Amino acid sequence: MIKCKSNTKAVFIALYVSLICYLNQPANAKTAEYQSFSVSVTESSASPNTVAAPVILIPGLMSDGSVWQSTVDELRKNHQVHVVHISGFAGKPAIAGPLLPVVKTELLNYIREQKLNKPVVIGHSLGGYMAFALATSAPDLIGPIVAVDGLPYLAPVFTRDAKTQVSDMQQQAAQIKLMYQQFSAEQFRSTIAQGLFIQASSGKNADQVLAMAMASDRSAVGQAMFELLTSDLRPELAKLRQPVLLLGAGGALPAESMRPAVTSLYQQQLAAAPQATLEFNWQSRHFIMLDDPQWMFNKINKFLQGAR
Repeated sequence: MIKCKSNTKAVFIALYVSLICYLNQPANAKTAEYQSFSVSVTESSASPNTVAAPVILIPGLMSDGSVWQSTVDELRKNHQVHVVHISGFAGKPAIAGPLLPVVKTELLNYIREQKLNKPVVIGHSLGGYMAFALATSAPDLIGPIVAVDGLPYLAPVFTRDAKTQVSDMQQQAAQIKLMYQQFSAEQFRSTIAQGLFIQASSGKNADQVLAMAMASDRSAVGQAMFELLTSDLRPELAKLRQPVLLLGAGGALPAESMRPAVTSLYQQQLAAAPQATLEFNWQSRHFIMLDDPQWMFNKINKFLQGAR
Protein backbone atom coordinates (compact mmCIF):
# COMPACT_ATOMS: atom_id res chain seq x y z
CA MET A 1 0.00 0.00 0.00
CA ILE A 2 2.72 2.49 0.96
CA LYS A 3 4.73 1.77 -2.17
CA CYS A 4 1.69 2.18 -4.39
CA LYS A 5 0.82 5.50 -2.74
CA SER A 6 4.38 6.83 -3.23
CA ASN A 7 4.37 5.85 -6.90
CA THR A 8 1.01 7.53 -7.42
CA LYS A 9 2.30 10.72 -5.83
CA ALA A 10 5.46 10.63 -7.97
CA VAL A 11 3.40 10.23 -11.16
CA PHE A 12 1.15 13.13 -10.14
CA ILE A 13 4.14 15.39 -9.47
CA ALA A 14 5.72 14.47 -12.80
CA LEU A 15 2.46 15.25 -14.62
CA TYR A 16 2.13 18.53 -12.72
CA VAL A 17 5.65 19.64 -13.67
CA SER A 18 5.08 18.64 -17.30
CA LEU A 19 1.84 20.64 -17.39
CA ILE A 20 3.52 23.73 -15.94
CA CYS A 21 6.30 23.48 -18.53
CA TYR A 22 3.74 23.14 -21.34
CA LEU A 23 1.61 26.07 -20.17
CA ASN A 24 4.68 28.29 -19.73
CA GLN A 25 6.08 27.52 -23.17
CA PRO A 26 5.52 30.42 -25.59
CA ALA A 27 3.25 29.69 -28.53
CA ASN A 28 6.07 30.29 -31.05
CA ALA A 29 8.64 28.15 -29.25
CA LYS A 30 10.58 25.55 -31.23
CA THR A 31 12.19 22.51 -29.62
CA ALA A 32 15.26 20.32 -30.18
CA GLU A 33 16.16 17.01 -28.51
CA TYR A 34 19.60 15.73 -27.56
CA GLN A 35 20.63 12.77 -25.42
CA SER A 36 21.44 14.86 -22.35
CA PHE A 37 19.02 17.77 -22.73
CA SER A 38 16.23 19.33 -24.74
CA VAL A 39 16.02 22.95 -25.90
CA SER A 40 13.03 25.23 -26.33
CA VAL A 41 13.69 28.19 -28.62
CA THR A 42 11.71 31.43 -28.45
CA GLU A 43 12.21 33.97 -31.20
CA SER A 44 12.85 37.60 -30.39
CA SER A 45 10.00 40.07 -30.62
CA ALA A 46 12.43 42.72 -31.94
CA SER A 47 12.66 43.53 -35.63
CA PRO A 48 15.18 41.25 -37.42
CA ASN A 49 17.79 43.97 -37.97
CA THR A 50 17.89 44.88 -34.26
CA VAL A 51 18.04 41.42 -32.64
CA ALA A 52 21.05 41.10 -30.32
CA ALA A 53 23.13 37.96 -29.70
CA PRO A 54 21.20 34.77 -28.92
CA VAL A 55 20.87 33.79 -25.26
CA ILE A 56 21.09 30.28 -23.81
CA LEU A 57 19.43 29.78 -20.41
CA ILE A 58 20.54 26.77 -18.36
CA PRO A 59 18.61 25.86 -15.20
CA GLY A 60 20.21 24.38 -12.13
CA LEU A 61 20.11 21.07 -10.30
CA MET A 62 16.65 19.44 -10.35
CA SER A 63 15.18 22.35 -12.31
CA ASP A 64 13.60 22.84 -15.70
CA GLY A 65 12.99 25.78 -17.98
CA SER A 66 9.93 26.99 -16.09
CA VAL A 67 12.22 28.83 -13.65
CA TRP A 68 13.28 31.06 -16.56
CA GLN A 69 9.80 31.99 -17.83
CA SER A 70 9.85 35.63 -16.73
CA THR A 71 13.47 35.84 -17.92
CA VAL A 72 12.44 34.61 -21.37
CA ASP A 73 9.68 37.24 -21.45
CA GLU A 74 12.24 39.92 -20.61
CA LEU A 75 15.12 38.84 -22.84
CA ARG A 76 13.07 38.00 -25.93
CA LYS A 77 12.51 41.73 -26.35
CA ASN A 78 16.03 41.84 -27.82
CA HIS A 79 17.29 38.27 -28.08
CA GLN A 80 16.40 34.86 -29.47
CA VAL A 81 16.24 32.69 -26.33
CA HIS A 82 17.24 29.01 -26.04
CA VAL A 83 16.06 27.33 -22.81
CA VAL A 84 17.74 24.07 -21.80
CA HIS A 85 16.18 21.20 -19.82
CA ILE A 86 18.82 18.74 -18.61
CA SER A 87 18.07 15.00 -18.59
CA GLY A 88 17.27 13.51 -15.20
CA PHE A 89 15.82 16.73 -13.81
CA ALA A 90 12.18 17.77 -13.31
CA GLY A 91 10.55 14.90 -15.15
CA LYS A 92 12.97 14.49 -18.06
CA PRO A 93 14.28 10.89 -18.26
CA ALA A 94 17.86 10.38 -17.04
CA ILE A 95 20.78 9.08 -19.06
CA ALA A 96 23.21 6.41 -17.86
CA GLY A 97 26.74 7.26 -16.76
CA PRO A 98 28.37 10.70 -16.65
CA LEU A 99 26.01 13.66 -17.03
CA LEU A 100 27.64 17.09 -17.04
CA PRO A 101 30.51 16.23 -19.43
CA VAL A 102 27.92 14.94 -21.91
CA VAL A 103 25.78 18.05 -21.48
CA LYS A 104 28.82 20.25 -22.15
CA THR A 105 29.84 18.36 -25.29
CA GLU A 106 26.32 18.27 -26.70
CA LEU A 107 25.66 21.93 -25.91
CA LEU A 108 28.82 22.92 -27.78
CA ASN A 109 27.64 20.75 -30.69
CA TYR A 110 24.23 22.41 -30.54
CA ILE A 111 25.78 25.88 -30.69
CA ARG A 112 27.85 24.89 -33.73
CA GLU A 113 24.98 23.10 -35.49
CA GLN A 114 22.61 26.01 -34.96
CA LYS A 115 25.33 28.46 -36.02
CA LEU A 116 24.78 30.59 -32.93
CA ASN A 117 27.21 33.52 -33.05
CA LYS A 118 28.86 33.96 -29.65
CA PRO A 119 25.70 33.31 -27.64
CA VAL A 120 25.25 34.81 -24.20
CA VAL A 121 25.12 31.92 -21.72
CA ILE A 122 23.15 32.48 -18.54
CA GLY A 123 23.08 29.67 -16.00
CA HIS A 124 21.63 29.23 -12.54
CA SER A 125 23.51 27.20 -9.91
CA LEU A 126 24.61 24.04 -11.77
CA GLY A 127 23.77 25.96 -14.94
CA GLY A 128 26.24 28.64 -13.87
CA TYR A 129 28.91 25.98 -13.53
CA MET A 130 27.97 24.79 -17.03
CA ALA A 131 28.32 28.34 -18.39
CA PHE A 132 31.89 28.41 -17.07
CA ALA A 133 32.53 24.91 -18.47
CA LEU A 134 31.36 25.90 -21.95
CA ALA A 135 33.32 29.15 -22.02
CA THR A 136 36.58 27.62 -20.75
CA SER A 137 36.31 24.72 -23.21
CA ALA A 138 35.56 26.92 -26.22
CA PRO A 139 36.45 30.56 -25.41
CA ASP A 140 36.04 31.69 -29.03
CA LEU A 141 32.62 30.08 -29.41
CA ILE A 142 30.88 31.57 -26.37
CA GLY A 143 29.90 35.18 -25.71
CA PRO A 144 29.40 36.89 -22.33
CA ILE A 145 28.43 34.62 -19.47
CA VAL A 146 26.19 35.26 -16.48
CA ALA A 147 26.23 32.89 -13.49
CA VAL A 148 23.18 33.27 -11.26
CA ASP A 149 24.46 32.02 -7.91
CA GLY A 150 26.52 29.40 -9.74
CA LEU A 151 30.25 28.89 -9.25
CA PRO A 152 33.26 27.36 -11.02
CA TYR A 153 33.66 25.04 -8.03
CA LEU A 154 30.84 24.14 -5.67
CA ALA A 155 32.78 22.53 -2.81
CA PRO A 156 34.04 25.71 -1.06
CA VAL A 157 30.42 26.70 -0.45
CA PHE A 158 30.02 23.52 1.62
CA THR A 159 33.36 23.73 3.42
CA ARG A 160 33.39 27.56 3.76
CA ASP A 161 37.05 27.30 2.82
CA ALA A 162 38.36 28.75 -0.45
CA LYS A 163 41.39 26.45 -0.21
CA THR A 164 39.26 23.32 -0.68
CA GLN A 165 40.55 21.11 -3.51
CA VAL A 166 39.03 18.18 -5.41
CA SER A 167 41.32 15.79 -3.52
CA ASP A 168 39.64 16.91 -0.29
CA MET A 169 36.19 16.04 -1.61
CA GLN A 170 36.54 12.68 -3.39
CA GLN A 171 35.34 10.51 -0.53
CA GLN A 172 32.51 12.82 0.52
CA ALA A 173 31.36 13.25 -3.07
CA ALA A 174 31.18 9.47 -3.53
CA GLN A 175 29.17 9.15 -0.32
CA ILE A 176 26.71 11.83 -1.45
CA LYS A 177 26.28 10.12 -4.81
CA LEU A 178 25.53 6.79 -3.11
CA MET A 179 23.16 8.45 -0.64
CA TYR A 180 21.03 9.94 -3.40
CA GLN A 181 20.99 6.65 -5.28
CA GLN A 182 19.69 4.85 -2.19
CA PHE A 183 17.14 7.45 -1.06
CA SER A 184 13.52 6.42 -0.89
CA ALA A 185 11.04 8.95 -2.26
CA GLU A 186 10.12 10.06 1.26
CA GLN A 187 13.77 10.38 2.34
CA PHE A 188 14.46 12.42 -0.78
CA ARG A 189 11.47 14.67 -0.19
CA SER A 190 12.44 15.23 3.45
CA THR A 191 16.01 16.17 2.49
CA ILE A 192 14.85 18.64 -0.16
CA ALA A 193 12.18 20.14 2.10
CA GLN A 194 14.71 20.84 4.85
CA GLY A 195 16.68 23.10 2.52
CA LEU A 196 13.81 24.97 0.89
CA PHE A 197 14.33 28.07 3.05
CA ILE A 198 17.66 28.58 1.28
CA GLN A 199 16.13 28.23 -2.18
CA ALA A 200 13.24 30.70 -2.28
CA SER A 201 11.49 33.13 0.04
CA SER A 202 7.85 32.77 -1.01
CA GLY A 203 5.76 29.66 -0.44
CA LYS A 204 4.68 29.54 -4.10
CA ASN A 205 8.27 29.57 -5.35
CA ALA A 206 9.34 27.02 -2.75
CA ASP A 207 6.50 24.74 -3.87
CA GLN A 208 7.71 25.01 -7.45
CA VAL A 209 11.25 24.10 -6.42
CA LEU A 210 10.01 21.11 -4.43
CA ALA A 211 7.77 19.87 -7.26
CA MET A 212 10.65 19.98 -9.76
CA ALA A 213 12.95 18.17 -7.32
CA MET A 214 10.43 15.41 -6.63
CA ALA A 215 10.04 14.84 -10.38
CA SER A 216 13.84 14.43 -10.74
CA ASP A 217 15.73 11.16 -10.99
CA ARG A 218 17.55 10.62 -7.70
CA SER A 219 20.49 8.79 -9.28
CA ALA A 220 20.94 11.62 -11.79
CA VAL A 221 20.92 14.13 -8.93
CA GLY A 222 23.58 12.13 -7.10
CA GLN A 223 25.68 11.86 -10.25
CA ALA A 224 25.47 15.61 -10.85
CA MET A 225 26.40 16.37 -7.24
CA PHE A 226 29.40 14.05 -7.50
CA GLU A 227 30.57 15.76 -10.68
CA LEU A 228 30.12 19.26 -9.25
CA LEU A 229 32.12 18.38 -6.13
CA THR A 230 34.96 16.76 -8.11
CA SER A 231 35.27 19.32 -10.93
CA ASP A 232 37.17 22.52 -10.20
CA LEU A 233 37.09 25.09 -13.00
CA ARG A 234 38.70 27.92 -11.04
CA PRO A 235 42.16 27.61 -12.66
CA GLU A 236 40.53 27.28 -16.09
CA LEU A 237 38.99 30.75 -15.89
CA ALA A 238 42.29 32.22 -17.07
CA LYS A 239 41.32 30.96 -20.55
CA LEU A 240 38.23 33.17 -20.70
CA ARG A 241 38.10 35.86 -23.34
CA GLN A 242 34.58 37.06 -22.55
CA PRO A 243 33.26 39.18 -19.70
CA VAL A 244 31.69 37.38 -16.74
CA LEU A 245 28.92 38.50 -14.40
CA LEU A 246 28.38 36.51 -11.20
CA LEU A 247 25.18 37.28 -9.30
CA GLY A 248 25.30 36.06 -5.72
CA ALA A 249 22.31 35.45 -3.45
CA GLY A 250 22.76 36.22 0.24
CA GLY A 251 19.20 36.40 1.48
CA ALA A 252 19.41 33.15 3.43
CA LEU A 253 22.39 34.21 5.52
CA PRO A 254 21.47 34.21 9.22
CA ALA A 255 23.48 37.35 10.01
CA GLU A 256 24.77 40.43 8.15
CA SER A 257 28.16 39.88 9.79
CA MET A 258 28.66 36.91 7.45
CA ARG A 259 28.48 39.01 4.29
CA PRO A 260 32.18 39.94 4.04
CA ALA A 261 33.27 36.30 4.32
CA VAL A 262 30.76 35.16 1.71
CA THR A 263 31.76 37.98 -0.63
CA SER A 264 35.41 36.99 -0.27
CA LEU A 265 34.56 33.35 -0.98
CA TYR A 266 32.81 34.30 -4.22
CA GLN A 267 35.54 36.74 -5.24
CA GLN A 268 38.14 34.01 -4.84
CA GLN A 269 36.19 31.86 -7.29
CA LEU A 270 36.65 34.54 -9.96
CA ALA A 271 40.29 35.37 -9.21
CA ALA A 272 41.67 33.91 -12.45
CA ALA A 273 39.03 35.44 -14.75
CA PRO A 274 40.39 38.39 -16.78
CA GLN A 275 37.06 40.26 -16.90
CA ALA A 276 34.72 39.46 -14.02
CA THR A 277 32.10 41.38 -12.04
CA LEU A 278 30.47 40.21 -8.82
CA GLU A 279 27.11 41.60 -7.69
CA PHE A 280 25.25 40.45 -4.56
CA ASN A 281 21.56 40.54 -3.76
CA TRP A 282 21.38 40.36 0.03
CA GLN A 283 17.59 39.95 0.09
CA SER A 284 17.10 37.20 -2.51
CA ARG A 285 17.62 33.53 -1.91
CA HIS A 286 19.19 31.03 -4.30
CA PHE A 287 16.53 31.25 -7.05
CA ILE A 288 17.08 34.93 -7.76
CA MET A 289 15.03 34.71 -10.96
CA LEU A 290 12.01 33.75 -8.82
CA ASP A 291 12.68 35.89 -5.73
CA ASP A 292 13.78 39.17 -7.33
CA PRO A 293 13.55 38.93 -11.13
CA GLN A 294 13.56 42.69 -11.79
CA TRP A 295 16.84 43.14 -9.90
CA MET A 296 18.32 40.31 -11.97
CA PHE A 297 16.99 41.76 -15.25
CA ASN A 298 18.49 45.15 -14.45
CA LYS A 299 21.91 43.65 -13.71
CA ILE A 300 21.89 41.41 -16.79
CA ASN A 301 20.70 44.11 -19.19
CA LYS A 302 23.29 46.59 -17.92
CA PHE A 303 26.01 43.95 -18.20
CA LEU A 304 25.04 42.96 -21.75
CA GLN A 305 24.90 46.60 -22.87
CA GLY A 306 28.44 47.09 -21.62
CA ALA A 307 29.62 43.85 -23.22
CA ARG A 308 28.59 44.81 -26.77
